[in-house]
Amino acid sequence: MKKVLAGLLVCSALTFVACGDSGEKDSKEVAKEENNQKFDSTNIEGDTKFAVALADGGMLEIESSKLALTSAIASNVKDFAKMMVDDHTGAAAELKDVAAKKNISLPAALSDDKQKKLNDLTAKKGADFDKAYVDLMVNEHEDAVKALKDESEKGNDPDLKAWAAGKLPVIQKHLDVIKAIKDAKK
Repeated sequence: MKKVLAGLLVCSALTFVACGDSGEKDSKEVAKEENNQKFDSTNIEGDTKFAVALADGGMLEIESSKLALTSAIASNVKDFAKMMVDDHTGAAAELKDVAAKKNISLPAALSDDKQKKLNDLTAKKGADFDKAYVDLMVNEHEDAVKALKDESEKGNDPDLKAWAAGKLPVIQKHLDVIKAIKDAKK
């Protein structure tokens, strides 16, 4: 009986270890790992990290803005959300094309961190939603402006560097607009 019980405990432990992870890996981490295998120790390794991070942030901006189109109460917030969906959907497609030509893997879905931010936003309603969305957009655009500026100045891949330089003025404009919305709400 003790041997059977011990055997069951071992099997249970092995099953728990094997199934403890849902098998679902963070999409951003998967893309990073794929790129590390392809580009580790190359001169564009930093460019791949930029592309992955920007794709992840862009997906969050698109998804949260789609949500804002139906959940925001302020018209200027809804107008901004529409601009985000339009501009970031186009930018995401362009980044995907550049990345494909370079064999750079991009995340297929939001990273766990970005998904948590979207989930947190989804739980908000009314004026609380508007405030949370505006704050999220300010933070995400500040990060994006910094990343685009760094890539446009220090990137090694000429195509990604040029793409970043071309997108920087648009994303800076987005940041200026969302900061003005935030300041008007104070």
